[in-house]
Amino acid sequence: MSPLGPGGHFLCTVTACLLTCLFAAAATAGPDFEITAPGPQGPLSGTLLRADGTDPPIVLIIPGSGPVDRDGNGPNGLHTNTYRLIAEGLRGHGISSVRFDKRGLFKSRDATDEPDRVTLDAYGKDVRNWISRIRALTSAPCVWLLGHSEGGLVAINHAAASPDRICGLLLAAVPGRPLADVLQAQLSQNPANAPLLDQATLAIRELEAGRRLSLDGLHPALQVLFRNSVQDFWMDLFAFEARERLGLFGGPVLVLQGTNDVQVGVADANALSSSHGTARMLILENANHMLKAVETDGYFENLRTYADPHIPVHPGVVSGIADFIKQHGERG
Repeated sequence: MSPLGPGGHFLCTVTACLLTCLFAAAATAGPDFEITAPGPQGPLSGTLLRADGTDPPIVLIIPGSGPVDRDGNGPNGLHTNTYRLIAEGLRGHGISSVRFDKRGLFKSRDATDEPDRVTLDAYGKDVRNWISRIRALTSAPCVWLLGHSEGGLVAINHAAASPDRICGLLLAAVPGRPLADVLQAQLSQNPANAPLLDQATLAIRELEAGRRLSLDGLHPALQVLFRNSVQDFWMDLFAFEARERLGLFGGPVLVLQGTNDVQVGVADANALSSSHGTARMLILENANHMLKAVETDGYFENLRTYADPHIPVHPGVVSGIADFIKQHGERG
C-alpha cells in the first residue's frame, strides 16, 4: 500500500462531459490533457498522456490507498510524483497512459460525497468506466491496468470479474498476503507504535472476523485508523484473497517489487506470481514502496523519500513495464 490508508491515515504510522466534447478535446489538445469518466454521483477526473505514433498501447494507472492524487501526491507530506513520472517515462517508450483522482478526492471530489465508504468492487466500477472512456477516446482494443499497492488489488479484483478489454495486469508493490497480516506487520515496524500494538491487534482481528469495532477506549491514533466510516472498507480488504482472484485472470501479468519496500516485500511478489501460471516477476534492487531507489536499510530514511518529488522512479520500473507491454502486444 501507499503510506496512506483508507480515507487518509498513515499505515506506516499509526455527469461527465459529453462524448462528442471529449472527441473534440482529443482532436485539438496536446499530448497531455484532462478527461473525465462517469462516477457514482458526478465525474471522475483524470489526465490522458498521449504517446506519439499510430494507436499506441495505453495504460490505466490505478493509485494506492488513501487520499493520493493522480500524480502520486497527497496531504500529510506525501509528495512523490511517482505516477506522473511513470506516465512520462512510458510516453518516451511510445506508450500512452491515463492517471486519475479517486472518487470523492481532489478533482474527482464531485463523484461522491462519501470517499471513505467504498469497496474494491466500487473502485472496480470506476475502472470499468475509465476503460470505456479510454477506448472511446483512443480506439484502443484493450487497456493495460497498472495497479500500485492497494490499486493492484483493485486491478486484480476487476480483471478476475471482467477480463474483457484488459490487455494485462502490471502489479507494482502489491500485497500477496492477507491484508490483516500486512497491516499488522506495517504497524509493528515502527518502534513508536509499541504501546498500542496490543490494541491494534485486537482491532484488526475483530475486523478480519467481519465484526465492527467500538472506538471506546482505543488509542486516539487507532480511532483515526479504524474510524467508523472506514470499517466496512477494512473488512472488505481483509476478506479479499488476492492470490485466488489473480489465479482467475488468464491474461499477461507482470509483478514488480522493490527490495527496499518497508510496506510489502519480495515474499508478497512471490506469492502473487505463484498464483498465476504465466506471471513474470521483476525484482527492483533497492526500490522502495513508492518505486524510488533507496540506498539505505533505515526505516525513517526510507520514508523521507516519500516527501521528495525530485527523486526519479527506479530505472527498472518504466523499462520493465514497457518491455513487457511490447512483448505481449494487445490481447483485444
